[in-house]
Amino acid sequence: MSLNLSVVCAFVTLWLGPFWTASVVAQHRYGPPVNIASLKDKSVSESSGLVASRRTPGVYWTHNDSGDGPFIYAFNSRGEASGVFRVTGAQARDWEDISAGPGPQSGKSYLYIGDIGDNNEVRSELVVYRIAEPELTTANRNSTKTRPAVTEGAEAIRLRYPDGKHDAETLLVHPVSGNIYVVTKIPLVNPVVYEAAAPFEPGKSITMNRIGEIKVPSLFRGVLTGGSVSPDGRRVAFCDYFQGYELVLPAPAKDFNDIWKERMIGFDLGKRQQGEAIAYRLDGKALIATSEGKQSPIFQVERLNHKGTKARISFIKRFVPL
Repeated sequence: MSLNLSVVCAFVTLWLGPFWTASVVAQHRYGPPVNIASLKDKSVSESSGLVASRRTPGVYWTHNDSGDGPFIYAFNSRGEASGVFRVTGAQARDWEDISAGPGPQSGKSYLYIGDIGDNNEVRSELVVYRIAEPELTTANRNSTKTRPAVTEGAEAIRLRYPDGKHDAETLLVHPVSGNIYVVTKIPLVNPVVYEAAAPFEPGKSITMNRIGEIKVPSLFRGVLTGGSVSPDGRRVAFCDYFQGYELVLPAPAKDFNDIWKERMIGFDLGKRQQGEAIAYRLDGKALIATSEGKQSPIFQVERLNHKGTKARISFIKRFVPL
């Protein structure tokens, strides 16, 4: 996103603040955002991706945006650093998101790191690095960026779009199938979902399938900066610079790709400096969000038990593509 568009977005957000919840959030699925902690590790200056650890409950993995090396950072729900790992065999061109899912070995958790950013739309190929999720031990929990632990060797899953070059900041991995989804970031138009079906042959270039567009209930539509699939594989959450969004797969549906046809619902994610990362809590009952900037606040929104109530639709609705 250019600086000028960022300034415009910030101005409009402030101007529309009193109307935002009533007009854009059409149904309440989550409670109000709560600032539960801040990231203590000052090496995390641009938290651009986020995922809940499958091996260590209560721990999350994040990474910086472009400009950092191939590092992933673990932290707990209090924001305390829980270890820093250099990803063996990986390069960090423009890491934008991280997800978790199955892999070659059954029953083992893998992390997928999306080197998918392309602001100038010049990349002929994207790379998703897949690694076995590191085990956190007494020894490596004290590792730092200057003295990092190391992961197992990364597998490079190379992806291409079927229809040109695109910028993207959202990487999703289905927790059962292991299919990879990349969602484009395009201001003022609908973002597009692309899929790469598992299994993958590392090193071989894979042309993704164009699944279709999704409609974001936002003035700026396709400015999605992060995403996450729920642990049960029936919800998808997104964030942009302003708030969060969610798609839910209806109970009778069995095909996960039916989810892209559903209506997206927005919700408040708190006052983030520049929100670029969102993740489901391991139990799927809440969402966690961070933002760029050192000692970023960590916000949590918990899912409501009831089905929700309809929110008041204000005059601004005519500007919002619901």
